[in-house]
Amino acid sequence: MVEAATIVMAVGFTQGWRTALTGAAWAVAVLAVAIGLFGPLLATHAAVRWIELIVGPVLLYVGYNWLRKAILRFSGRKAMHDEAAIYERQVADLQTRDRRVGFATSFQGVLVEGIEVAVIVVTFAATRPGEIAYSVGGAAVAALVVFLAAFALRVPLARVPENAMKAIVAVMLVSLGTMWTGEAVGLHWWAGDATLFYFIAGYAVITAVISRALHRSVPT
Repeated sequence: MVEAATIVMAVGFTQGWRTALTGAAWAVAVLAVAIGLFGPLLATHAAVRWIELIVGPVLLYVGYNWLRKAILRFSGRKAMHDEAAIYERQVADLQTRDRRVGFATSFQGVLVEGIEVAVIVVTFAATRPGEIAYSVGGAAVAALVVFLAAFALRVPLARVPENAMKAIVAVMLVSLGTMWTGEAVGLHWWAGDATLFYFIAGYAVITAVISRALHRSVPT
C-alpha cells in the first residue's frame, strides 16, 4: 500500500489529482469485482487442504525472495529500497508524458499492489473462515494508516521504514508458508495455530544472524 500510494502521489503532483485518483478508483473497482467473483468461490468450493497446498508454497516462494532481499539490504550487499528516489524517477518520467500515461500508471500501480493484498486477505478468509474479520480489518487499517499519512505529509512516504516493514512481512509470509505447507501434507504442529509464533521467532532470529554474518564479511 505504501508503494501504491507513492505511485498515485507521483501522478497527482505531476498530472493532477483527478487523473491520479481516477486511475486508482478504477483499479479498486476492478479488484472489488475480482474479489466478489472469485473470493466466495475459493472460500466455499475449495478444500482448505488444497488451498494450503497451493498457497503455502507460493507464500514460501514470495516470502523467501523478500527475505533474501531484506538480508542483502541489511548486510550492505544491496542498496536499501528508497521510496523517495522511486518517487523522483516517476515524477521525472511523468512530466514528459500526457495524462493518459498518468492514468495508466496510477491504475496499474494500485491494481498490481492491490492484487498482492487481495491474495493474502482472501487466502486468510478461505483457510480461517471464522477469522475473516481479522483479515479484512488488518487490510483496512493498513489502508487507512497509509491514506492518512499520505494526506497529512503530502510528500513521498520516505519516512516510512519500508525496508524494516518488508523484512517483517517476509518473515511472516515464510512462517505462514511453512505452517500451511506442513498442514497440507498432513503434519500436525505441536502447538496448533500458536506454532506460527514459534516459526516467526525462529525465522526472525535466523534473518538477524545471517544479516549480521554477511555484514561482517563485506569488504571495507
